[in-house]
Amino acid sequence: MSADGTHTPARRGQRDQREDGARYSLSDEVASGALPELSAPERRQVAQRAAISAAVVHEAVRDEGERELRRHPAALAWSGLAAGLSMGFSLVGQGLLRAALPAAPWRPLVASLGYTLGFLIVILGRQQLFTENTVTPILPLLAHPDRRTFARVGRLWAIVLAANLLGALLFATLIAHTAVFAPDTQRAFVEIGREGIRAGFGLTLLRAVFAGWLIALMVWLLPGAEAARLQVILIITYVVGLGGFAHIIAGSVDVMYLASAGQIAWTSYLGGFLAPTLIGNVIGGVALVAALNFAQVSSETLGAGERSQG
Repeated sequence: MSADGTHTPARRGQRDQREDGARYSLSDEVASGALPELSAPERRQVAQRAAISAAVVHEAVRDEGERELRRHPAALAWSGLAAGLSMGFSLVGQGLLRAALPAAPWRPLVASLGYTLGFLIVILGRQQLFTENTVTPILPLLAHPDRRTFARVGRLWAIVLAANLLGALLFATLIAHTAVFAPDTQRAFVEIGREGIRAGFGLTLLRAVFAGWLIALMVWLLPGAEAARLQVILIITYVVGLGGFAHIIAGSVDVMYLASAGQIAWTSYLGGFLAPTLIGNVIGGVALVAALNFAQVSSETLGAGERSQG
């Protein structure tokens, strides 16, 4: 811009080139005065502080999914069993806090912190949890929707879900038939289990959609969280617990405890909790996180390709 406030011909030409979609380098921007001139170390600092793009997050999650699809079935089974056992500590954490707190309106705000315990162990311990796998292996499937990838995803889901549920059953049976926990804590376990199965099929399914949605979003957030991984896990899983959203593994421990203790029939668990929760978790993770974010990244890639061709 000249001293009188008008654009010089050179500036107008540079602006017109940008508007026409022509290539315009960073050095041209600096030379024109549109951007400050930074040294190489300063540029590196800018890059370090910039938020990673959705495409980078997508690739981090997809790469994790590719690795999981290549894992040996025995490794998946043992990791899934460990995760099912570990998720039992969500019930333990909630039950201990509930038993120690007075029956006040604010009690759920504190007791729900115990719900996060199992998730912390599973995620930071790199154990296989079914609801995480509604995102990570789905991205490779959406990228390559062929029969081979579909079969690999089906194998992964079947192994991890079965191993998770077996671990949950073992944990629930153990605490239901031993005196590891005091009677007041066991009463808290019963209360938690009954809250998990109290809703009907439709409401349980809807709550499960929210649980699957949030847990899958947590998986999507973790690659960019870096030092805040712990906080992301705590916040997301705390909301799942506080909201009473149905999670297929954490909730199975709760309801399996009731069935193991003879409080309800096993058919009530299968039809009243397992079926609607499984459906809802899959919808929440696959449709609302994996598919939507894949569509976002695919659209950006398509748009970039069209611009480069233009």
